[in-house]
Amino acid sequence: MSGSDLDTSALLEQVKQATVDGKITASAADNIEIWLTEARYARYADQVAEHITSGKWKELDDAFWTIIPFGTGGRRGKMYPIGSNAINERTIGESAQGLAEYVKATVSGDLSCAIAYDTRHRSREFAELCARIMVSNGFTVYFLDDYRSTPELSFLVRYKKCSCGIMVTASHNPPSDNAVKVYWSTGGQVMPPHDAKIIDNVMNVQEIPLGVEFDAAVSENKVVLCTQETDDAFVSAVSQQKFDGPRNVKILYSPLHGVGASAVLPVLAADNFKDVALFGPHAEQSGDFPNVPGHVSNPENPAVFDIIIDQAKKDDSELILATDPDSDRLGCAAPRSMDTTGEWGTFTGNQIAVLLADHVLSERKKGGGLTADHYVVKTLVTTEMVRRIAESYGVRTCGNLQVGFKYIGGTMDEEGPDKFLFGCEESHGYLVGQYARDKDASVAAMLLAELAANCKKEGKSLHEKLESLWWQHGYHAERLLNQKMPGSEGMANMQKLMGKFRAEPPASVGGLKLVQVRDYLNDTITTADGQTSKLNGPKGNMVILDLEDDNYVAVRPSGTEPKVKFYMFSYVPAEQLSLMNAAQEEMEARLDAFENDLKAFAESV
Repeated sequence: MSGSDLDTSALLEQVKQATVDGKITASAADNIEIWLTEARYARYADQVAEHITSGKWKELDDAFWTIIPFGTGGRRGKMYPIGSNAINERTIGESAQGLAEYVKATVSGDLSCAIAYDTRHRSREFAELCARIMVSNGFTVYFLDDYRSTPELSFLVRYKKCSCGIMVTASHNPPSDNAVKVYWSTGGQVMPPHDAKIIDNVMNVQEIPLGVEFDAAVSENKVVLCTQETDDAFVSAVSQQKFDGPRNVKILYSPLHGVGASAVLPVLAADNFKDVALFGPHAEQSGDFPNVPGHVSNPENPAVFDIIIDQAKKDDSELILATDPDSDRLGCAAPRSMDTTGEWGTFTGNQIAVLLADHVLSERKKGGGLTADHYVVKTLVTTEMVRRIAESYGVRTCGNLQVGFKYIGGTMDEEGPDKFLFGCEESHGYLVGQYARDKDASVAAMLLAELAANCKKEGKSLHEKLESLWWQHGYHAERLLNQKMPGSEGMANMQKLMGKFRAEPPASVGGLKLVQVRDYLNDTITTADGQTSKLNGPKGNMVILDLEDDNYVAVRPSGTEPKVKFYMFSYVPAEQLSLMNAAQEEMEARLDAFENDLKAFAESV
């Protein structure tokens, strides 16, 4: 049956009845009607009709209950051939076309777009689709013709002075997902006011022009394949961030089935690290992520490192580095002592941030290049230990930022990149240097390898180095709790929960009294006794509960996944530390108490 032969009225009656019967939500029914009746969705009408006649109501509700949004990094979600709430040809095409229309209306002169993609299913297909759309809109496309990292795409936008960029990746999401990340001419992900205006364009796209085939566009030089040239320039730019020192450390590296070997390995080689092995079970570039727990290649998950640590112990490796599928996040594991056959431990994103911050600032101080004008950048949910380290070196911290590395990149341009030292976020994202405006696992891997070699020369492990920083700056322990709230009902519950934190926050969390609530959506500070003042913070849907003794909890709905995130922070000042083990046990118990209270509060909605 073709679109013209469909009995649309009968199909809509079935949809209406399914809504009455509670098989689909009213919002799904509305979006299904749009895809059945509007000309711009005509090519998908047969598939929608087949789902209706086959009674695939669960699939329809999942695919249509909302319109997939732009989050902190772009448009991300589960792939499905049809649906406004899925990643498919239409939603990817709308994203590219909406970007093209906005750039054409905003930017004068020759237009160009950088495009790259990772190892996920359909990434190459979606990248070619985006390239065809951009060329059809009059753009020259600079295309990385193989699996490459997100930071290399950010670099390419700047390197070729592009008007914008598109990265096809869903980062560390499950294999079912894909996404597009949209970049501005700065090489950073789109910021206000561009983001809201691009979204408006995306949501109002009618026709998606595909006037040229990909291979023809390459032949006509409208799509410029520039992979090797960009690789060489990128590795050169990253390796310029290196510091002098020993390189005698044995490294085992895992790309977790992603693109990282194209970036991390050449960068380590350029910094003269010679004893680097690729972890075989994770070397295959596969969108199925076959050899990682739950098929989710996330270096934030300590369980990812279990089999790598087993191998490291066998071959006397001294450092494990792992990157997520698009190689913008870095994870790390190391022996707890100098005994590589003994106990190993992973590091949180905050702990890696602390180690890298101290390494960069220490090395820069040796060179005599630090001034009070220099600065580090972090987000509001990244450990305050970074700020305390920066203060000890006499440099400032820009830390009043919402979640998303785009705000770190934006701050670099606002403050001036020449004085930028280091940017970090708790979700394992780091940047040093001016060559990009997004987090980069390759530069973080290089610098962490340098630090590990320095520590080895001093006869200490990375864990012992971290402990020495705690003694100096106080013990900081952080934890992230993800409260999943899937589906249309979950979205409503997320909104209810955020409203409850604002209107009726808990009087205490984990036995610590509430001091004040910082509401970044309404720009208010409300004390425990109800007094209200202006916050003057960055706008965003986040609440921070300030508790006694510099402990606090940040609460925000994820910008890319159906869940609420609780960021928990505990702290013992350096002057109050006597026994490190005791402090660690006490703070773990405190975080456990935080977690229990927050779960109970969320479940009460």
